[in-house]
Amino acid sequence: MKRIEKKHPLAIRWFHWINFPVLMVMIWSGLLIYWAHPAYRVGAGGFTLVNLFPSYLFELLHLESRLAEGIAWHFLFMWFFIINGILYVLYTAISGEWRYLLPNRNSFREAFDVVLHDLRLSDKPLPRKKFNGAQQFAYTSIILMGAGSMITGLGIYKPTQFSFITQLVGGYTIARFLHFWLTMGYCAFFLVHIVQVIRAGWNNFRAMITGYEIVEDPQETPVGQEGATTP
Repeated sequence: MKRIEKKHPLAIRWFHWINFPVLMVMIWSGLLIYWAHPAYRVGAGGFTLVNLFPSYLFELLHLESRLAEGIAWHFLFMWFFIINGILYVLYTAISGEWRYLLPNRNSFREAFDVVLHDLRLSDKPLPRKKFNGAQQFAYTSIILMGAGSMITGLGIYKPTQFSFITQLVGGYTIARFLHFWLTMGYCAFFLVHIVQVIRAGWNNFRAMITGYEIVEDPQETPVGQEGATTP
């Protein structure tokens, strides 16, 4: 039997959909800024496996020589990112939504079961709840990452006026390093999130738009037929 069940409050949906384009603009404008000094690579010592965002990539995507434009967009949308994030945290704290989001003592086991299920190594049914253990860790981590981006970003933006923040994270160089890799973390989260949304199907996606999902209850055994067998 199918029924409609409320899943996501209106405020949560607004914060989610506002944050998506804001974060996309932040990442795009951040690349325009990064072009001026593409310092990071994957490697060890003098060996470089790959340069992150080499010069030909900036040329291919027409991202080169647009530093001033990148700074203008980045520092404008920074305030939308911060305000939206703060309002989201305040709402979850005041409304009680944090109870669904924060990991608990069962979350590690649930997260492990989810990983096994997604890798098709287990057919154990996942718990039917608003957010499973893996989602709780993922969504809590993204909130902490947002706070990290805000702190390191302010330390880069105004290293003199916010010198106490810059020094708190270890100086300008470390602040920029952490800010960059937090951005790479957003990109990784975004890719995994999209894959999981596709796997979950239209019903889950619709719930983030309308706030409701269609739930199918397991069929109940008619009274008096427990243990009945087919002749």
